[in-house]
Amino acid sequence: MFSGIIEKKGQVKSIVRRDKDGVLVIDGGTWDRELVIGESIAVNGVCLTLTRHEKGLLSFDVLNETFERTNLGDHQPGMPVNLERSLRVGDTVGGHFVTGHVDGTGVTDSFTPVGRDRIWKIACGEDLTAGMVPKGSIACDGISLTIVDLGPGFFTVHLIPHTCEVTNLSAAKPGNRVNLETDMLGKYVKRILTGSSAGQPGLTWEKLKEHGFGG
Repeated sequence: MFSGIIEKKGQVKSIVRRDKDGVLVIDGGTWDRELVIGESIAVNGVCLTLTRHEKGLLSFDVLNETFERTNLGDHQPGMPVNLERSLRVGDTVGGHFVTGHVDGTGVTDSFTPVGRDRIWKIACGEDLTAGMVPKGSIACDGISLTIVDLGPGFFTVHLIPHTCEVTNLSAAKPGNRVNLETDMLGKYVKRILTGSSAGQPGLTWEKLKEHGFGG
């Protein structure tokens, strides 16, 4: 579990792709707390397991499906990535609860300056926007942000200068793919209201009345 508050901006050192998997190596520099082999680290919002750590280089085994379903497969050596270690009991949750399980990708449409801030517009499928609400939370490349405007196939968030400086947004350009994870709590509410994948009916007015709601 993560909070969407990026701890460090790393840099891709190498990516080795094989038939079914690959190895991603990131230059993560030094950390305040010692890294532990086997711990979870979110890389651009993707929960990965640390398999090796030597002289600031972090190695992760990555399935090809993960490379293809996220923007990790788009990266080349030298490109920046967002890094966040998993939460410990008692840690401050400065953003929102993020699982590191990416729902899909969007594409950066534009960055529009507004004073010192920027409006980031991201285009994505309506299957993703269906799980979003204005003023709700969204993780974009692992960054916890608040949705401002929401429309068919797009949404916007506002970025302060600090966020742009300490994340991979310092190098982001229109056309770049973005990893998106919608709010976990919203997913459970949606499932309750719409029903399960097994064909079970969702929450209805009749069901509420059966349990004493609505008079």
